[in-house]
Amino acid sequence: MACARLGPVHKCVNMAVPTPSAASPLFLRGPEIRRGVELLYFGYSHLTRSIDAELAKQGLGRAHHRTLYFIARQPDLSVSDLLKLLAITKQSLGRVLGELSARGFVEQRIGSADRRQRLLRLTEEGAALEARLFDALRERLSSAYAQAGQNAVAGFWTVLEGLIPPAERGRVAALHDG
Repeated sequence: MACARLGPVHKCVNMAVPTPSAASPLFLRGPEIRRGVELLYFGYSHLTRSIDAELAKQGLGRAHHRTLYFIARQPDLSVSDLLKLLAITKQSLGRVLGELSARGFVEQRIGSADRRQRLLRLTEEGAALEARLFDALRERLSSAYAQAGQNAVAGFWTVLEGLIPPAERGRVAALHDG
């Protein structure tokens, strides 16, 4: 029970977390879409907050985390492929990669087939940091997945995949296959 003073009125309400309910048969209407947007926003926000303290301790932000994450998923990822995955500017990625390299988390090497190509790999220290961050995310997602159940998780993945433009789904599938 939580109480709040709302102007001259003091009101107490039950603040228990509602149990998940089945989607309305009218799930394509505005209110249901808004609920999905809000749940997606707040869910992602709380998920990423679970790693903010570790990032702050390192003097890094979420852009650094995304970069570490994708390099960990695909060692020897080229800078151009990372740009496509992150959908950010070269300038933004250059700043983030420069900081990660200077801190000893990422190393770059020249491609063997194309000497203009820069391939990225996490250092031992970078891999350890990424593993700590992933463990925090895994803990949060595992708990939510366990509460929802296998069918709900499959449905959730289907919805998220539906948000990705068809032309980009192959890039995401390649991460899973790797």
